[in-house]
Formats: sequence, structure tokens, C-alpha cells
Amino acid sequence: MKFGLYTTIISALALICCSKPSEPEVVCGTRELNITKDAAVSQFFNLQNSFLSALPSTVYINVYIHVIKSTSGAADVTTSQINQQMDVLNAAFAASGFQFTLLSSTEVVNPSWYTVAYGSSEESLRKRALRRRTAKDLNMYFANIGGDLLGWATLPNEYSSDPKNDGVVILSQTVPGGSETNFNRGDTATHEVGHWLGLYHTFQGGCNENGGDFVLDTPAERTAASGCPTGRNTCTGAAFPGNDPINNYMDYTYDTCMSQFTPGQATRMKSLWGSYRAGQ
Repeated sequence: MKFGLYTTIISALALICCSKPSEPEVVCGTRELNITKDAAVSQFFNLQNSFLSALPSTVYINVYIHVIKSTSGAADVTTSQINQQMDVLNAAFAASGFQFTLLSSTEVVNPSWYTVAYGSSEESLRKRALRRRTAKDLNMYFANIGGDLLGWATLPNEYSSDPKNDGVVILSQTVPGGSETNFNRGDTATHEVGHWLGLYHTFQGGCNENGGDFVLDTPAERTAASGCPTGRNTCTGAAFPGNDPINNYMDYTYDTCMSQFTPGQATRMKSLWGSYRAGQ
């Protein structure tokens, strides 16, 4: 889509939440962005180029996993599933130049934190009690989250204003071998970590030449896709080449359909890592 990496204009209040795509017309909670072509944007491109040249070819990210339980019995997520989830993340992000190392995984018994709503006081209390380390460290919270959601994440530029809120929240049943039908191969986590690294949904902005997901090489998409549709093309005409990116991790398709980030998405993630996380 158009406009590449204009992240200086991103609202500091934006938070991504992802609904189960049985109703793909329901979008996540990201505010629409107002984009302008001006000197400030051009200047930021130069800054991003300097960040990219200073970054290693592979960025290594430490991970802290928090598994929330309602009782003292067995957790919804096993040690084996956590290890498989890490394998899924590393495979998905390898070509984009990111690798993840699990530093700790803890189980926490707290019924009020187990089925927590997006943006709730319980979510805030949970994160403030459990979050570890810095902007460079990924905190993942697995629980039986509410609101019929698969997960949500914070964006890189939000860290400075609310460090304790940083991280991703994921429905426990979406891990590899989980019970969430069509979403149990671990790619909900891939999707949410993509947000944490600065990506928007591929359908952000719809068929709009002057907006979208701020990545040049993801085809425009009018609405979220569900299932794994063949030949879907919701934005037509010369201005919108290519079919919808149904295989992209940042759409809403089934885990079996998701298989790629684009080079442009990789560049955006690396740029925002250098801008908002590497130096924090």
C-alpha cells in the first residue's frame, strides 16, 4: 500500500485488538491515521535509513511468557506448547531478520486476570504486576481472554508513554495444538508480535491510494479476509494491482493460510525497532 513508513504520524493512543474472523467486517481498535506529505516525513525517512544501516542483519529479542490460570490446577498452555510456540515465531520471522529467545515462562494463578477484557483495569493491573525488563523485551500474556478476541498488542511508539502496558495478549487456546478451531497453530502470536513490531493489518484503510498499512508491497484490501479464499480481489483497477494478501500474517485468515511477511513489512519492522525499541 502507499506511503511506506510514515510512523511519526501514528497516534500514541493506538492499540491493536484482533477479533475472531468469523465476522471479518469487524475491524480492530486502531484509530484512523491522518497522513501528510511534508518536510517532516521526508526527514523521518532519512532517520529510518540511518537506523536500518546501524542494525544487525538479525535482531535477537528476549521473551518473557506469563501464563495466567484461574485455579492452581494444570495450565491451559503446557511447556511443550510454549516451546512449539517459540518455534512458530522463529520460523515466521526468520526471513524478516528477527529471532526470539525464551528467557522465562511463569504460571500465575489469578481468576480476575484469567478472563480479562481488552483495555480493562484488570489488564492494566496484570501487566503492571508481571511485565519484565525494557522496550526490547517481548512480554506475552496467555489467558482465556474475553470479548471473543484472539489477542491484542501494543505498538512500538506507545512504549515511552506507558512502558508497563507494553506487550501482547493472546488467547491460550491458539497455541500449537490448542482447542481454538482454525487458529491453533500458533499464528495468532505471530500476528500479534507483528503488531508489537509495528505492523498494521493489511486491510487498514481499505482501497485507499493515500493510506493503508504504510507498506508499499502489500496489495490493498477492502476488508479483512476469513477462511482461506482463493483469488480474492477486493480492490480493483490500475491503482490496486494484485489480489488480496490472504497469506499475509497480518490478515485475518486461518492459521493454515498464513505464511508470509513481505520485504516491505520486514523493512518497516526493522525501522521501527531502531526508532522505538533498540535504544530504550
